[in-house]
Amino acid sequence: RLQLVESGGGSVQAGGSLRLSCVGAGVTFSKYSMAWFRQAPGKEREGVAVIDTDGSTTYADSVKGRFTISQDNAKITLSLIMNSLKPEDTAMYYCAAGSRVPGNPIMMEVDFAYWGQGTQVTVSS
Repeated sequence: RLQLVESGGGSVQAGGSLRLSCVGAGVTFSKYSMAWFRQAPGKEREGVAVIDTDGSTTYADSVKGRFTISQDNAKITLSLIMNSLKPEDTAMYYCAAGSRVPGNPIMMEVDFAYWGQGTQVTVSS
């Protein structure tokens, strides 16, 4: 079973930046599509960004141009660089691994079988 552990969350003022990281326990991500989802209080979990096995990336419209998803060359660490943060970015952020059609613009939870415990991001105005 793939275990994922996120880190890097915290509190920041609007306009600030954070970098989230996700590592798997003793495995590489090379055979998985990797994603970041988030869930704000009282809202459904939503896809933020995905990097597929072919290297293609997909972003939610709300974060395009501000967030960047990437993997290190060894594909053992997934990152999410978040710039120009807004209060509406406040949420629990989850790392996920799964299998899907590369480049699918729709990010669906059902495509991701493995999930981390989440890391909290709070953006104050």
